[in-house]
Amino acid sequence: MPSSLSQLREMTTVVADTGDIHAIRALKPYDCTTNPSLILKALQMPAFEDMVAREVAAGKKAGKTPLEIADALTVGVGVELAQLVPGRVSTEVDARLSFDTEASLAKARALVAAYEDRGVGRDKIFIKLASTWEGIRAAEILQDEGTDCNLTLLFSMAQAAACADAGVALISPFVGRITDWYKAKEGRDFGPEEDPGVLSVREIYDYYKSNGIETIVMGASFRNIGQVKALAGCDRLTISPTLLEELDAETATLDKVLTPEKATGMARITVDEADFRWRMNADAMATEKLSEGIRNFDADHQKLLKGIEEKLAAA
Repeated sequence: MPSSLSQLREMTTVVADTGDIHAIRALKPYDCTTNPSLILKALQMPAFEDMVAREVAAGKKAGKTPLEIADALTVGVGVELAQLVPGRVSTEVDARLSFDTEASLAKARALVAAYEDRGVGRDKIFIKLASTWEGIRAAEILQDEGTDCNLTLLFSMAQAAACADAGVALISPFVGRITDWYKAKEGRDFGPEEDPGVLSVREIYDYYKSNGIETIVMGASFRNIGQVKALAGCDRLTISPTLLEELDAETATLDKVLTPEKATGMARITVDEADFRWRMNADAMATEKLSEGIRNFDADHQKLLKGIEEKLAAA
């Protein structure tokens, strides 16, 4: 019998939640992703040692700031990854800009231009933005300009509905972080069929398919393969190398859980800014996890900048 991973690939596009070149080569995902946490890890990887040294040396010679060098490194890693996957590389906009539409647009456009300067067109990347109201508005404009966006840190139907209204290319609703919140709140574990994170993505998938919304639903942030298998059939799933390896080692029969044909006919809703902010305010989990996610991405971004400062000093 084929592995669970092989079966999953027959019904879902599998994306690697990593910037590890060796893992991507071995696991052969369709897409891959970057974020400050993954770029920080890449800074320590032997595979990127020459690139890091080259970018730091070039940046120092040109008088670039650590932030400018961090952006160059992010794009450099993305270019390497783009050569390894048939699909796209998601590249994240600085988390500190999550509440500033114009600044997010400027950063996104600069990233797209930097990729193009290195021979990678926008058809090979997603610009990754946090699912704040301002991030969604930036994505709407970028989509109109021909730049596809991946809206991340998505925890609620309000965010999903607003992303659909904005016509974004892809959303990344999180599973594990939702589960973590409810586990802490209720003091218990959840099986896959009652898992709040799994149920959230199923509802969003149902809403999108019920209304013919073309935005790709990509489940993210998994804690175990039970959560992954409970979303088999989702448009895409972004999975860590550890869980991909676990799925590859398992040979149990995998059932397709999600299909457009199973959509229940959920009514379409339109979310304006006031409604969005009210719905988020009413959802303690979504509000807390979104804020926490932005803070954590920024914390890793600050560590990345510090690491670059140290390398500049030593260069």
